[in-house]
Amino acid sequence: MATFVDRAVLHLTAGNGGHGCASVHREKFKPLGGPDGGNGGRGGDIVLRVDPQVTTLLEYHHGPHRTATNGRPGEGGERNGAQGEDLVLGVPDGTVISTRDGEVLADLVGTGAEYVAARGGRGGLGNKALASPRRKAPGFALLGEPGETAEVVLELKTLADVALVGFPSAGKSSLVSVVSAAKPKIADYPFTTLVPNLGVVTAGGNRFTIADVPGLIPGASQGKGLGLEFLRHVERCHVLVHVIDCATLEPGRDPLTDLDVIEHELAEYVPDASLGGIPLADRVRVVVLNKADVPEARELAEMVRPDLEERGLEVHIVSAVAHLGLKELTYALAGHVQRARDEQIEIEPPRVVLRPKAVDDAGFHVRRENTPDGEVFRVLGDRPTRWVRQTDFGNDEAVGYLADRLNRLGVEDGLLKAGAVAGSTVLIGPEEDAVVFDWEPTVASGAELLGQRGTDLRLEDRHRPTREEKRAAFKDKMDAKTAAREELAADRRAGLWTDQD
Repeated sequence: MATFVDRAVLHLTAGNGGHGCASVHREKFKPLGGPDGGNGGRGGDIVLRVDPQVTTLLEYHHGPHRTATNGRPGEGGERNGAQGEDLVLGVPDGTVISTRDGEVLADLVGTGAEYVAARGGRGGLGNKALASPRRKAPGFALLGEPGETAEVVLELKTLADVALVGFPSAGKSSLVSVVSAAKPKIADYPFTTLVPNLGVVTAGGNRFTIADVPGLIPGASQGKGLGLEFLRHVERCHVLVHVIDCATLEPGRDPLTDLDVIEHELAEYVPDASLGGIPLADRVRVVVLNKADVPEARELAEMVRPDLEERGLEVHIVSAVAHLGLKELTYALAGHVQRARDEQIEIEPPRVVLRPKAVDDAGFHVRRENTPDGEVFRVLGDRPTRWVRQTDFGNDEAVGYLADRLNRLGVEDGLLKAGAVAGSTVLIGPEEDAVVFDWEPTVASGAELLGQRGTDLRLEDRHRPTREEKRAAFKDKMDAKTAAREELAADRRAGLWTDQD
């Protein structure tokens, strides 16, 4: 089973907002105490955060579906629903978050760096929050918004100061194992290293990280072998070290040819410019002629060293097995890394730019569309879409409240300007989740027959009857009952025994 995964696709679903509550306060001698429904809680977000304890994306490879908790609905007695907990997913340092189309959303570098990949839905307002001097008794509440859904691609680009590149079986893993505490797999066959190996090297007072990249072959930048999968791990490295096998017996292989082949593959690979990457051919490069413990290899290394130095390259002759030349190599690499760190431009935090809306921005627009079913008018905008999602269409008063909000926003005027007439098909929201209705210029619901929307006539009557009025009303009630009994007795004496319905 693989223990290292550097790419994973996540399917994220943020928490839904809790529904608002429609409730009326009741207590003894006060049957209509006014609305007291609480608001729904906000749904939980899904946050990707750099965790130094996480070194691979293996967990998300096996479990790509993640869902945050929903907000709780509001309750009576002005009790708001609890908010959903945010789901924090730990990712390794150097993780790039992008879409399926390759658009980079975030580059998480540094412990604690985070990105909100999916936001939770807003909680719906209860009828207590919807009450106003004109709407004293709302008989409805708003629904909670659904949480966002997202599909993101996580790609790990190893953060190392020095990268070892070269042909398979050139001795890169052996070199990492002797200069650091890393214990990579070492064997005498090609492509022993299938995943990058990281090690920490200490040279004097300097510490730097070194990465062993799987072996490259001709055509690696176009996807041959394992090169294309792991060349991205050297994008962030300050120094590239060419490890060349001077003891190879393969025909057509020699140090100069191996160097030219790898240099060509590095030049063909194009780093992601959006992440601040620079071409690999422009990095500091050091040549390491390995396996100098073999006499023939040592002679070959001494022979090609002048040619490599004429190209302006720094050359070191080492032996990972015999531990020859390793101290000089580590101190030289430490110097290159320190100079690269000193020259590195400090990244300034992004400025917060405020972009207020234009004065004539209505917050929505109406688009006229021709579909196979005929002409339709689509209303697009954040507020109309959010209002529609929060409306309980099983409640006439809630539908009327939505109509009032849309009219105040100017949607009705926008439809008229776009050419809509009574009976036109209107869609509010995006194509995949739109509400469809036949538009009428004046939207009315049955609740208006009971008075102004959001009012209750029983709340307007504040008269409290006196004791004399109560006694008079009781006497009238009893007199009416006595008259009814006398009328019924007279009918029976007359021989009429049929009960009246």
